Amino acid sequence: MIIDLHTHSRFSDGTQTPAELVDEAAMRGIDVLGLTDHDTISGWDEAAEAARAAGIGLVRGMEISCRLDGIGVHLLGYLFDSAADSALMEVVRTTRQVRTTRMRTMVERLAEDFAITLDDVLAQAGEHTTIGRPHIADALVHAGIVPSRDVAFAGILSSRERYYVPVQVLSPLEAIHLVHEAGGVTVFAHPAASARGRVLPAAGMREMIDAGLDGIEVDHRDNPPEARERLRALAASHGLIVTGSSDYHGAGKVNRLGEHTTASDMFWSLLERATGSPYLPG
Repeated sequence: MIIDLHTHSRFSDGTQTPAELVDEAAMRGIDVLGLTDHDTISGWDEAAEAARAAGIGLVRGMEISCRLDGIGVHLLGYLFDSAADSALMEVVRTTRQVRTTRMRTMVERLAEDFAITLDDVLAQAGEHTTIGRPHIADALVHAGIVPSRDVAFAGILSSRERYYVPVQVLSPLEAIHLVHEAGGVTVFAHPAASARGRVLPAAGMREMIDAGLDGIEVDHRDNPPEARERLRALAASHGLIVTGSSDYHGAGKVNRLGEHTTASDMFWSLLERATGSPYLPG
């Protein structure tokens, strides 16, 4: 089985609709796809319908924005109950509101030096999209200010620039609790991605493991090869699930569907731990 558990649609910062994403996954031979848009489950229903039609399995999830000791942490929550009145979904709604306010402030700062407006950014995002820096980057590219998202993130939109606005989000320790409370499973996304900024030190990782973290995304292009072996050994010593994923964003990133995958035994371990939203087999 070819299992890719970390992808994004236009409901966050991908460039495809959930149906387009599922169809491409099926075309590329993916057997099981995980949809994990940032801080939203808005694409779940469309993806489920497309997956049934395409005959591939779908793991419904979400990438949750967190921060621990001032360091950004991305937590993948899988197969949780998405009831609108759950504590998890209430926190996610608040996070989305905070992200929207932050985005508006960043655009205001950028507009002092560049020909870019809020409407330019909104034009790059679809309806119900969780808006963030990638959409600002796309607006900068569209305006001819930078040549690509990667250049925007390395320069104008980096945390070192005055345009950057930090976002206040929940602790991954609390997020782990909320996902578990909703019957889901948690995986630490690309934990050694040093090119994205500061990575969580060993003490922070231990805090997450003690809080009940279920797994670590080891095989990811942003985890350096030497770090992957260390993470694999850490997972083995604590009985954690090891996943591998593409973190595919369509045309938004160079990542390719299925470039890293999850072993079948680890996938079944993930399913065994979940008691919330069901896995949708192909």
